[in-house]
Amino acid sequence: MAWIYLVLAGLFEIGFTTSMRYLGWPLKLAPFAAFLVCSIASFWLLISAMKAIPLGTAYAVWTGIGAAGTVLAGILWYGEPATALRLVFLATLIGSIVGLKLV
Repeated sequence: MAWIYLVLAGLFEIGFTTSMRYLGWPLKLAPFAAFLVCSIASFWLLISAMKAIPLGTAYAVWTGIGAAGTVLAGILWYGEPATALRLVFLATLIGSIVGLKLV
């Protein structure tokens, strides 16, 4: 169950990092609400996962899911470049996350 919490925490991290793209001044209510909900859910799920998963592993997987997911969101939805080298490093990151899960 802890790994499910951790994956969900990573997905919510993608939500709160992506919603930051729409924050500005003055604050817009919908992006700010999305940021708050996603960040609170992400941290709560991460804390719950760390009851059974070592701190270093949980944090690395959480940030890896968030980073990889945010890069993919940028590529898929915001037209950010998907260069070969960028995709190689993204694959390396994902491989590292899987490796942490396996060991």
